[in-house]
Amino acid sequence: MDTVKQILKSNNYETALLNKIHDKSKKHEQGNRKKKWAKFTYVGKETRYITKLFKNSNVKVAYATNNNLGRLLSTHTDQRLDKYDANEMYQLECPTCNKNCIGQTRRPFKPRFREHYSYFKYAKNRSKFAQYVIEEGHSFGPMSEIMEVIHIKKKCKMLDTLEKFYIYKETKLGNQINNKLTIQSNPVFEVLVQHKLL
Repeated sequence: MDTVKQILKSNNYETALLNKIHDKSKKHEQGNRKKKWAKFTYVGKETRYITKLFKNSNVKVAYATNNNLGRLLSTHTDQRLDKYDANEMYQLECPTCNKNCIGQTRRPFKPRFREHYSYFKYAKNRSKFAQYVIEEGHSFGPMSEIMEVIHIKKKCKMLDTLEKFYIYKETKLGNQINNKLTIQSNPVFEVLVQHKLL
């Protein structure tokens, strides 16, 4: 910069404009070096494992907690006695080979299970689980034995991500019935699976 200024002065040019350009360039560089922040709800050692992935990036990590005053003082109105009356995410397990199929539904689990059974009974290819059981010649089994409720929180923004994680996990364990072509490499999922954090 000093050399350029010297050349400009020697040739009778003003250096004021150059100073302005230099100042703007410095501010731009500083702005680009600013770190971005990501907030994680701290739930224990698994949070530490995940946030280590951002150690050498421009992302700074901030921790939050679920135990805030609003949550502690709120009253729980949902008092379902039967988990199958809820909805969201579930897992069906083949009773013959113990392979799993992960799914989500906005309707209660009971009618969703009945649909899977109907597709099995009438040999319709509308359910990956029913199709697999039919093709392998395996048994179906009652809802209480083959259907596991994974997640029932209402309107969860991360439901698609949770579904992808559970499919990823079962694929790594060799238990997955869902479409294996949909599984992509994911370092966060890999940490969770390796350390058996979920």
